[in-house]
Amino acid sequence: MNATANKYCIDANVLIQAWQKYYNPKFCPDYWNVLIELGKQGVIFIPEMVYEEIIRTEDDLSKWLKNSKIPIHKMSEPVTLCLQRIFSNNPLHKNLVDNTKARSLADPWVIAHALNENATVVTKEEKVTALNSVKIKIPNVCENMGVRWINDFEFIQELDLQFMCSLRK
Repeated sequence: MNATANKYCIDANVLIQAWQKYYNPKFCPDYWNVLIELGKQGVIFIPEMVYEEIIRTEDDLSKWLKNSKIPIHKMSEPVTLCLQRIFSNNPLHKNLVDNTKARSLADPWVIAHALNENATVVTKEEKVTALNSVKIKIPNVCENMGVRWINDFEFIQELDLQFMCSLRK
């Protein structure tokens, strides 16, 4: 696993939870401005499947993402080959996608894009550690595939980001 990355592949839950819970742009616009700047610098990117997952709901986050100019990395033959490697590496990796609820469809693509570009995955998911669990999460698959992963708070710390607070006039 690489110690630090030049690129970070952003999972949908990082944006969705930040928007809905703790960095809503109404009170923390800096977070979103920094993401746009990191996108312009090529430090972060979003897989096409993550982009599609977010914009299929017409809301403020969807509008922001469409206008953000954060690079959207499309599926390609090398990424598809990485996806095939992920699924053939371990039979449990197929449990990453929840077909019954049509959820987590982008998850394997997040890892495939990161694998293809030697990027670090940024996700809100936590590793499943129960020995008897058939569930598997992005961090589990990342570790199995040698892909570095961190959560969004580690991402903020790693990039030494700082947000400013002020009183509204």
